[in-house]
Amino acid sequence: MASPYPDGDREKVASKLPSVLQQQLKVRAAELSLDIQEAVEAAITAWRATERPGFEVDTAGAKSFSTWLPPGLYEHFKTTCTARDVSYIQGLAQSIRDWLDDNPSPKDAVAPSEPRRIISANQKGGVGKTAVALGVGEAYAEDREVSRKALTGFLEDISYSDLKRIGKTRGDLQDQLAALTFGGNRVLVVDYDPQSHLSDQLGIPQIPPGHDSLVTHMVGDAESDLRNLIVTVDDPRFGGRLHVLPGAFDGFVLDSKLALTAAQSRGFQKEASLERALRPIEADYDIILIDCPPSLGLAMDAALYYGRRRRNEKPQRSGVLIPVQAEDSSATAYNMLVDQIEDLRKDLSIDIDYLGLVVNQYDARRGYVATSSLDQWNNINDQQVLAVLDDLKEQREAVRVKKPLLSYAPSSKQANTMRMIAMGAAR
Repeated sequence: MASPYPDGDREKVASKLPSVLQQQLKVRAAELSLDIQEAVEAAITAWRATERPGFEVDTAGAKSFSTWLPPGLYEHFKTTCTARDVSYIQGLAQSIRDWLDDNPSPKDAVAPSEPRRIISANQKGGVGKTAVALGVGEAYAEDREVSRKALTGFLEDISYSDLKRIGKTRGDLQDQLAALTFGGNRVLVVDYDPQSHLSDQLGIPQIPPGHDSLVTHMVGDAESDLRNLIVTVDDPRFGGRLHVLPGAFDGFVLDSKLALTAAQSRGFQKEASLERALRPIEADYDIILIDCPPSLGLAMDAALYYGRRRRNEKPQRSGVLIPVQAEDSSATAYNMLVDQIEDLRKDLSIDIDYLGLVVNQYDARRGYVATSSLDQWNNINDQQVLAVLDDLKEQREAVRVKKPLLSYAPSSKQANTMRMIAMGAAR
């Protein structure tokens, strides 16, 4: 609702806004020496200008809110809300939330950063998505000096053939090691695959049907805090920093649940559903890794959207990590995933960065098929091979005894290769 401003330059707008956003808006506007009406005008203008869909804001219990806007702006805002199929209250909340994100407090000399989001994905099953997601998560959670010491010894002994596989010199890797920035991180690994292989590898039970899970949080049906579902990996090597969100059986019907919820709920954005579920716990973590199912459906869209480059985020900080194998079928699946990523980037006007490739279960004894495929992976434009994982026994043994690889065989070639992947993906 709008009414004229006394001097005719603006009109009063009455709406609703969650109390927490009202308070944050008031404080931030004062810190930036702005009138609240100027801040709201800038927020709505920016929100209307962007083509990127925002994730849904919880507006339950929103309180009355009014301000003064230039004549006609609120009518244009309502038109945009209608086009995006969101309520006026939801549109205003998204506008203010985005403005707060884009205009941090000047008092925050070191503002808390959002977690890095790494999506381990490939349409093909059995390529090592789970092993890579978990192994890299372990490397990030491990103490930095432990990682540094392990990698120092590993790089001193690395063979010329191993260096040739990834197109790097020993000096390249030693330079990366000298600038090591990861280790000792608070890490959440999300078992996003309904088959729950990641959870099973650590002896963590799958969430059964009829219970709260990541799926219920994604579609807005959860009755409890998502933190109640998270399991800490009980291993002294990670100092309580490595956490797992277990897989859930209802993940098998996630695509249909997302489609049904979008059809029934005005303003529900399928692509933003994973972000909607995880955003409330992001402050608890430095890095969140998503172990994706071998799928190209709506669930994958939501994972890829979650890994997009957010406002003011540096390129290559978050994105997609793609495990592959040195064989033709893996190349076909890779191309299908890339097509989906590129379609999503174009349709939603977002940036999704490729963090690199991991060639898994490599065995040179397979001859020309393996070696020529590896050459092809190394020659893909805009991609880099971060590491080549040999088909060795330690990973399988760790799975058999339900232990993390870096705990079961911390000095093994496979463990150190996981550290190399983490080092190469750390930007």
